[in-house]
Amino acid sequence: MTEVWRFINWSKHSPYYNMALDEALLEWHSEGKIPPTIRFYGWDPATLSIGYFQKAEKEVNFEEVRKRGLGFVRRPTGGRGVLHDDELTYSVIVSEQHKSMPHTVTEAYRVISEGLLEGFRALGLDAYFAIPRTEEEKEGLKNPRSSVCFDAPSWYELVVEGRKVAGSAQTRQKGVILQHGSILLSIDEEALFSMFHYPSERVKERMRKSFHNKAVAVNDVAGRIVSIEEANEAFKKGFEKGLNIKLEEYMLSEEEEAYVEKLALDKYAKDEWNYRR
Repeated sequence: MTEVWRFINWSKHSPYYNMALDEALLEWHSEGKIPPTIRFYGWDPATLSIGYFQKAEKEVNFEEVRKRGLGFVRRPTGGRGVLHDDELTYSVIVSEQHKSMPHTVTEAYRVISEGLLEGFRALGLDAYFAIPRTEEEKEGLKNPRSSVCFDAPSWYELVVEGRKVAGSAQTRQKGVILQHGSILLSIDEEALFSMFHYPSERVKERMRKSFHNKAVAVNDVAGRIVSIEEANEAFKKGFEKGLNIKLEEYMLSEEEEAYVEKLALDKYAKDEWNYRR
């Protein structure tokens, strides 16, 4: 029997709502109220998100963020800065004790990422996992130099034609894994690199070049425009195949919606959360 997981279909929300719903799903799953869940979403407005441990004031150029009319939010997960615009964002919520989840973060990341791998393949892209082999590569994982997510390598990186195609981060709380990440359909490198402070223009340019060599958006490798609808369909199939599950669509109840809205306002919209480090 194929296990049935819950699926929340793609729709756009505020950055605060997006982070609040991911947290609420983790909480509900830990309380046994909902089965494992996969959710696809977008951002309104386009948003810069930073990792839980990043120093907001030190690293982010807020003048630029405001000038471009972007949202800003701190994620509950680690990782670096991501500009969420033309992308499919996904989140996976599943118990650490789930029979198909390995206990180490790295291995669980690989298992969940099988869904992404199959999603890229469903779009006709030749995706595979790149595993850091040299000591130097492994060291690089411990000390990412850049504030930009897609610039930092990680274990079991998903790559197409040698370049990174998805950036993911994970947290574990209350016995539950929350992994979420960005599948970029297109990318505005100039905008992304204007969001952060650098020691000098030269360093900024070097980082940007290095990023360009390491990361790529779906449309660039597909050689065509992939719509959000097509991506949604491909990755839904991908997760079903990669995790050997059936996804059943679910709409939040009014009560659940109200809970998420309140959490968004009380926590993720607050300066104490977003700027506190």
